[in-house]
Amino acid sequence: MAQIRTVGVLGCGLMGSGIAQVCVQAGYETVVREISDDVLQRGLGGIGKQLGRAVEKGKMGGEDRDAALGRLSGTTELSELASCDLIIEAVVEDLEVKNAMWRTLDEVCGANTIFASNTSSLTIADMAAATRRPERMVGLHFFNPVPVMKLVEVVKTIATDPRVFDTAFEFAKSLGKEPITCKDNSGFVVNLLLVPYMMDAIRALEQGVASIEDIDKGMRLGTGYPMGPFTLCDFVGNDTLDKIGDIMYGEYKEKRYASPPLLKRMVSMGYYGRKAGKGFYDYSQEPARPLELGI
Repeated sequence: MAQIRTVGVLGCGLMGSGIAQVCVQAGYETVVREISDDVLQRGLGGIGKQLGRAVEKGKMGGEDRDAALGRLSGTTELSELASCDLIIEAVVEDLEVKNAMWRTLDEVCGANTIFASNTSSLTIADMAAATRRPERMVGLHFFNPVPVMKLVEVVKTIATDPRVFDTAFEFAKSLGKEPITCKDNSGFVVNLLLVPYMMDAIRALEQGVASIEDIDKGMRLGTGYPMGPFTLCDFVGNDTLDKIGDIMYGEYKEKRYASPPLLKRMVSMGYYGRKAGKGFYDYSQEPARPLELGI
């Protein structure tokens, strides 16, 4: 089984920075690539802050933090990832954007480099087909926030070399995660089941079944979920949910994956959720209050 020593991460946003953080904490030399130096420095600064908070909370020592940061570097050039043993992509959920990078990396990376995508809804095969190494591509789908969430979905395509899959699976375990094996279908395991649940909650709201608050409370108290569906929508991002729904509906042509009209209107108005300060809830006040959506 191949040994992973150096990891490349494409993207230093919310997911990419979290993936890079857990990699350096696990002892891997990690280089992060972003499209501009400004974006890169914000992402690297965020990782430093997260590790600093871990020290303040007594979860890691100052020397361990410094050592982890010493294993982290950044670049704006894809060519700087050429010597990585494993490259994990965590950029915008757009197949053409992803594949443009994979084509470039396919040219500059060694034959043994493993490619992995953190996509949540696109199929790995659609990326593997853009390269000359489909047998060396897998899915490594982490969950937000990456340093906290234990699950990693490890995805194999019809072309993935079993030894490459095993290497990726063991790599996920080395990060302190609990990996599961997934077939290469849009949504894998979690989103295949979770997206229809969230869409159904929005449809129930549209149909007047109950209020935002009561649907959230019902699912929290009735099923033991840590948060209700509308709180979850706002946490994930309603724009992200809409995009994932479009991709999954395109794959399966089943209504349960399609975005309800209310979600489309909210995205058009910029009601993306927590990151925008407004979604199904208004986060400009404490505690957040459900919006009056005219339903």
